Amino acid sequence: MRRSLLRLAAAAALASAVAVPALAQDYPAGKTIQIVVPAPGGGGTGDSIARVIAEELAKRLATSVIIDNKPGANGNIGAASAAQSAPDGHRLLFSWAGTLAVNPSLYKGLQFDPQKDFVPIVLIADVPNILVVNNDLPAKDLDEFTRYAKANPGKLNYGSTGQGSSMHLAAELFSRETGARMVHVPYNAPGTATTNLMAGDIQLMFQLIPGIAGQVKAGRVRPIAVMATARSPALPDVPTTVELGQPKLLSSTWFALLAPKGTPQPVVERLNAAVNDVLKDPAVRKRLSDMGATPLGGTPKGLADHLAAETVKWGNVVREANIQLQ
Repeated sequence: MRRSLLRLAAAAALASAVAVPALAQDYPAGKTIQIVVPAPGGGGTGDSIARVIAEELAKRLATSVIIDNKPGANGNIGAASAAQSAPDGHRLLFSWAGTLAVNPSLYKGLQFDPQKDFVPIVLIADVPNILVVNNDLPAKDLDEFTRYAKANPGKLNYGSTGQGSSMHLAAELFSRETGARMVHVPYNAPGTATTNLMAGDIQLMFQLIPGIAGQVKAGRVRPIAVMATARSPALPDVPTTVELGQPKLLSSTWFALLAPKGTPQPVVERLNAAVNDVLKDPAVRKRLSDMGATPLGGTPKGLADHLAAETVKWGNVVREANIQLQ
């Protein structure tokens, strides 16, 4: 009896070992893949990047890949919905720094844990913040601006898209690293903030490059520095904070693809390989660059490590600035 049970256990283990690679080989087996995007459809940077990836994944996986927009609560509703999906690789989450790395510190009682409830697949792209100022401000570069801001505490107003947004946290990071004190003016729409910046109603913004590149090129606002390690293809003449001796002044909205916890590793690896292949395509890289995004790629571990580090970094900024959302 004991030998029979051992033989059955060995057979089951062998069948399981064969089944998992077969799952990866057959996946997605012609079944539609849904990618949850926790934001409205209609042309936002995140939604636009997700649609490029979905379109190209459909070609490489020979199946339909559709976007499921689930906006609300700063991305929390869509992310929670994706976390509760079956872990079979047919319902994924496309999300970004705010929802994945910032919201755990901003909100109490989240219905999902980005690091525990998801399996990382791959980093997709990065859109850095850029410090821009009104043309009348007497500061032409980062050193001049920093000195001016510190010499005029509480007199410079900066716009953002709201409490806890990338623009707000980039400014809080700047204040933390330089000691400058500035006044936060939250807006409901980035376009209104940009208009007020050009008019001089506010003096600066830590905008995202897609939202301000046109105004920079037209000379309507003055660029000071891109908060990144490498220059942006959208604004190649603007130096980075790293170039200017401020390596800790790094801020961006990065985008990533994840799967619900329990998704088989071979399926994760298949998706990772497919997305990396998409991101190597020159035509895709140009489409993303034209949006102001830098294509990334890499391994699931690379995403896991990046998410962990960003969660610590922005959690510290949120707590020190005493920002809390309901």
